[in-house]
Amino acid sequence: MPSFSPLLNPPAFPASGYAPLADRLRRLLSTAGDVIFVQAEAILALEAAAASLARPGMTAVNIVTSPYGGYFGSWLRRGGATVHEIVAEAGRPITVTMVKAALDDLPTVDLVAIVHAETSSGILNPLPEVAALAEARGALLVVDGVASVGGHALDVDALGIDVAVIGPQKALGGPAALSIAAISPRAWAEMAKAPKFSPSILSLTDIKEVWLDRGRGALPGMPSALDFWALEAALDRVEAEGLAALIAQHELAGRASRAGLLALGVEPWIIAEAEASTLVTAAPVPAGIDPDGLITATARYGVTLSPGFGAVRDRLVRLDHTGIRANFGTVITNLAAYGSALRDLGVTVNIGAAVDAAAAAFS
Repeated sequence: MPSFSPLLNPPAFPASGYAPLADRLRRLLSTAGDVIFVQAEAILALEAAAASLARPGMTAVNIVTSPYGGYFGSWLRRGGATVHEIVAEAGRPITVTMVKAALDDLPTVDLVAIVHAETSSGILNPLPEVAALAEARGALLVVDGVASVGGHALDVDALGIDVAVIGPQKALGGPAALSIAAISPRAWAEMAKAPKFSPSILSLTDIKEVWLDRGRGALPGMPSALDFWALEAALDRVEAEGLAALIAQHELAGRASRAGLLALGVEPWIIAEAEASTLVTAAPVPAGIDPDGLITATARYGVTLSPGFGAVRDRLVRLDHTGIRANFGTVITNLAAYGSALRDLGVTVNIGAAVDAAAAAFS
């Protein structure tokens, strides 16, 4: 008889295991609110949050620092909300001044939406300051924390976040085909005001009714056992290492990467630590260099770089140090490969100095 991979016949995830898993995520996010599972990648959970909250008469301020923020605004408009967008300079964080000015111009604000960290450009938005501004206006706060949880502090209740959507596939090192939403009582009350569109995979109130309100037993539909086992394993690792230690690993990888780029002779796309994502470090594409050619040249050294996403597609490349890659070896390899590719393309760089600078940051 031929032997087959155990992945082809995984054991079912027990119905009694979903609630404890949600409770572990509540502790991870520091929230007393509800945590629900969305059985799809995080982009669907974000759309579901917008679809569940949006209604005619709602005034929303949507902060756009990448195409993802733009998507969220379009989903809110589709639900009838009036959306005022604050658009940052391409590939840069939003400024608190811009947010305050936009809020001050409006008589009422029902909702503020922001992406915390952007792996598309390696930036970090000023979430605590924006959260304080939203609280001062009595607005719901919706946060896309997909690329920040585990790499940055994301204390949901302390920040006054009403809806936080996270994906376990980045800093947490979990599966990509499953996402999580933390939802406050105030957000549930707001969703109750929106037109009901059940049954729908985009309805978070459907999940509330068929899972939360029924005692958090078996999940509806056909949950992917592999994804829930993988999420459990990811949480096991995070809890064993400690969330603070995981965040510190990512912070160190980011600092070492930026130090290495400066020593290489290349200014990082984001220099200030307070504005930089800890999951990826963005490096510029030098003038006269084709970005795709740079990525191809780097691949010859066994390292995969990603281009920027959206308006910065041809202006930067991303050095990935996310999850289990937030370590010394990955950072050094990224810098050496990026520097070697630049050298091959005729750019003068100092690879040895870059490696020394990154190593010094780790030591």
